Amino acid sequence: MQANEVRIIRHYPTSAERVWAAWTEPQALSRWFGVDAQAELDVRPGGRFRIRFHSPDGNANEVGGEYQEVTPPSKLVFSWAFHTTPERISRISITLQPVAGGTELTFVHDHFFDQQARDNHERGWMLFFTKLDQLLQET
Repeated sequence: MQANEVRIIRHYPTSAERVWAAWTEPQALSRWFGVDAQAELDVRPGGRFRIRFHSPDGNANEVGGEYQEVTPPSKLVFSWAFHTTPERISRISITLQPVAGGTELTFVHDHFFDQQARDNHERGWMLFFTKLDQLLQET
C-alpha cells in the first residue's frame, strides 16, 4: 500500500452485480453507508452524487463528487469531497473481478490533501466496510 492511498481488498460470496448494486443503487448504499444515510446517485460518466450520513459519534456529514468512469459491473471511478472542504478532492476507484465462489472487490482511495486526511479516511472506510461486509454476506 502506498502512503498516499487507502487500499482495501475483499472477497464476497456473491455476484459482481450484487456488489455493484451496493455502490450504485441509492437504497442499497444507504443500508451500509454511515448512520441514517441518504444517497442521491446519478451513476453515469459526468453524473454527480451526494451522500448525507451521521458518523458513529453523531456528527452530520455530506460528501459528493462526480463519476468519472462507469463500467458495470466491473469498474467505478469517482471524485470525492466533503461538503465542508470542497477544495479537497480525492479519488475512489472500485474494481470488481469475478473469482471462484464470488467476487473480489479492490477499493483504492487516493489523491488525498495530506496524510491526516488519508488516515482519517482509512478509519472511516474500515467502519463502513464492516457494514458493507455484513450486507454482502447476507444471502
